[in-house]
Amino acid sequence: MGNNLDAITTVFTEFYYFVTVVFMFLIHVGFCMYEVGASRRRNHMHTLMKNTMLIPLVTITFFFFGWWIYWAFPAFPFLGGIASGDNAALAAANAPWSETMGTNLGDRITGVFWAAFLLFSWTAASIVSGSVIERIRSSAFWIHAVLIGSVFWIIDAAWGWHYAGWMVQLLGYHDAYASGVIHAIAGGYALGVLVVLGPRLGKFAADGTPRDIPPHNPWMVTLGLFMIYTGFWGFYAACNVPAISPEVIGGQITGETWTATNIYLAPTSLSAITFNFLMSLSGGLIAAYMISKGDPFWTYSGGLAGLICASAGNDLYHPIQAMFIGAIGAVCAYKLHFWVERKFKIDDAVGAVAVHGYAGFIGLIICGFMLWGAPSSPFEGYATISPWGQFIGAIIMFVVLGFIPAYIVSKILAAFDLLRIPPANELQGLDHHDEAAFQAAVADVQAAEKAAI
Repeated sequence: MGNNLDAITTVFTEFYYFVTVVFMFLIHVGFCMYEVGASRRRNHMHTLMKNTMLIPLVTITFFFFGWWIYWAFPAFPFLGGIASGDNAALAAANAPWSETMGTNLGDRITGVFWAAFLLFSWTAASIVSGSVIERIRSSAFWIHAVLIGSVFWIIDAAWGWHYAGWMVQLLGYHDAYASGVIHAIAGGYALGVLVVLGPRLGKFAADGTPRDIPPHNPWMVTLGLFMIYTGFWGFYAACNVPAISPEVIGGQITGETWTATNIYLAPTSLSAITFNFLMSLSGGLIAAYMISKGDPFWTYSGGLAGLICASAGNDLYHPIQAMFIGAIGAVCAYKLHFWVERKFKIDDAVGAVAVHGYAGFIGLIICGFMLWGAPSSPFEGYATISPWGQFIGAIIMFVVLGFIPAYIVSKILAAFDLLRIPPANELQGLDHHDEAAFQAAVADVQAAEKAAI
């Protein structure tokens, strides 16, 4: 009976993660629609292909080293260093040459669990993609996509989203559905790129006043954001372990009933996250509608900001708390976006830094106050959740692993004139620039053929 139960649990877990990954694919469909809708007509295909090609680039690099980083780095830089103790065996088991990283009937879980994290990687890269549309070179963005998708976000996942991560143990860091682990870091990374990249031509008047560049296709933006909502719901489910027995986590969760857990292996349920997902989304939508005076773009974006702000503690919040925290996140994202735009002349084309970065950062700090003193983990000896632990964690996510690496890499690319499209091509439109290059190549071939004759 025990063997039969184990088999059923394994097959169910495999199917569970497979379905969540399929749902999360809608996040990327939504980002593609959203970015194309937000861009101007002359930049549509460049915008689309820039975001599409991150899929193979991040997938391949995540297979070769991103996944290994998650299992190798939980204790780094403290508690024994890279791949110490039990982490060494786990890192070896998840290296690209391991038997588990391929067709293996003896291991049905690694592939679908790897894919769930991979879709998180795509999301982190796509957040950056939207903020830099219409003026970044595709090659420069793809370098950034690999770095945020297969290096920096997965380092912060190892530190703050792994059940044995040093931030969880020492800081009591709690981020159940990735306010910081994906969203704050991606927002900070996008900001680091934007500071160096500069605004789109014509975004600011001669006196520094920002000009509005509205979405070309509001309907596509709307559908894209609803796709993202749907995929984000699957993302919430993928952040849970669907069925786990008390023995798996050292007997520190007691009782006879098997239970779903959050990413830290603490008990939760799909019922809990369903309440809080919908309530935080609703709080964000209502607040954004009110603060933006019914602006559709910011209403839909505010719903997403509300979700992101509440995500850190949505495994433990009461639904009414989630609703109000979602509203706070939407208002803060809206206000901060326009304040930063006016004050620092930052041109974030889709508000990604605000919706993901600022809302995620604020959500981490709110979580520290709302859940102050609650266990960060079911394991004994871990620090409890606190405002200072969450604040330090937010700084690590947004600044240390987000803004600083992006700024340094962008400065290097800019120094070699590899970051930004030339002004003449930007004015002409990136799609037309590509077409012009193609026509020029065709003319060269035709001229060579005539010379040969």
